[in-house]
Amino acid sequence: MTQNILSRRAFALGALAGTGALAACGNGVGSTGAGTIDARVDATLGEMYRLYPNTRTLADKSNGMLVMPLVTEAGLGLGGAYGRGALRVNDISVDYYSVTKATGGLQIGAQQYAHVLFFMTQEALQDFRRSPGWAAGANIEYVISDRGDSVNADTTKLLSPVLAVVFGRAGLRLGATLEGTKYTRIIP
Repeated sequence: MTQNILSRRAFALGALAGTGALAACGNGVGSTGAGTIDARVDATLGEMYRLYPNTRTLADKSNGMLVMPLVTEAGLGLGGAYGRGALRVNDISVDYYSVTKATGGLQIGAQQYAHVLFFMTQEALQDFRRSPGWAAGANIEYVISDRGDSVNADTTKLLSPVLAVVFGRAGLRLGATLEGTKYTRIIP
C-alpha cells in the first residue's frame, strides 16, 4: 500500500515536471528578444485576420490587443500553461507579457493555441496596464466558438470590456479556458 501511494506521488510529480518541460517547448522561452516576439505577433495577427476576417473590425474598434502567439498547456491531474506575447496599441508593441496558468483536477492531455484579447474600452486597457499581474476571469466574452468556426461578435459582446479570440489549437486537452490565466509584464 505504501509503495502504491509513493508510486502515485512519484508519477504525479513526474507529470508536473513533464508539464513544465512541455510548456517550455516552442513558445519562446529560449527566445527572449522583443524582435522575436514581435515577429510571432505579426504572424499570429496575419493568420487570425486570414482565418477570421471579421476580427479586423474588432481590432479597429479596440483600444488595444494583447496577442499571445503560442500558449502551451498540458496537464495530467495537475497542469499548467505558459506563453509570451505583446500588447499592441495603434499597431505598435507597447509592452510584453507572459501568460501562466496552473490547474488541478480531472484533466489529461496537451494543446497549443494562440489567443488575442481585445480591450474594447480605454478603462479596460488602463486596468490591464496598471495591474502588476492581471488575471483573466469569467467576465471575458469569447467571440470564436470552441471549434473556431466563426466570429460571433454581436452587439451585446461588442459592449463587453474584454473580448477573446482563441484559435489555432493543436493537440487534445479537455477543458480549455482562459479563466484563471495570469498575465505579467516582462522585459524581453
